[in-house]
Amino acid sequence: MMDSRSTLQDSGFSTAGMAQDACGGMPDGPAPGRRRALQALGAAGVMALLGGCGFALRGTADLPFKTLFVNLEDTSELGAQLRRYVRTTTSTQIVEDPKAAEAQLQVLSDTRERSVLSLDASGRVREFELRYLFTFRLHDGRGYEFIRPTTIMLKRDLTFNDAATLAKESEANLLYRDMQMEVIQQLLRRMAAVEPV
Repeated sequence: MMDSRSTLQDSGFSTAGMAQDACGGMPDGPAPGRRRALQALGAAGVMALLGGCGFALRGTADLPFKTLFVNLEDTSELGAQLRRYVRTTTSTQIVEDPKAAEAQLQVLSDTRERSVLSLDASGRVREFELRYLFTFRLHDGRGYEFIRPTTIMLKRDLTFNDAATLAKESEANLLYRDMQMEVIQQLLRRMAAVEPV
């Protein structure tokens, strides 16, 4: 049986030449002008995809009230992220005096839980289930509730390995942080959907 590489060489072809021809004689990539055009086309495609999946740019997701009080400390990670999201994605102002707010967000609980999901044959943990529970209510401070006490619960699965405990703890923290960001986004969507008084 004849070797395909020797056949190509005997025929006067080389794989390097074929690769060069396939790239139009420029193995180092497209010319700078062509590269810029491709990057612009790729960026336009990404923006079209983001627009199609509901992505909104800063200042476009307005809440139905002009001022909001949040009962979380600025020093807490959740409080800081929530305030930053409201300031950068809405026209609503965060106020420090609840009496000056048209709406008050009261966080009732913010809980992280972890439970064993599966074990291996020797009884060691193979997988955990991480849960993030966030309970809140939204009211006007005068007895009217925009949103009655509501819980948002998110879950993520985490595989576990005794040999990589520190790495798995870091992964768990990243998953909790991801769930926290998702909670904030869901919270803003729910607040944006309420009917003003």
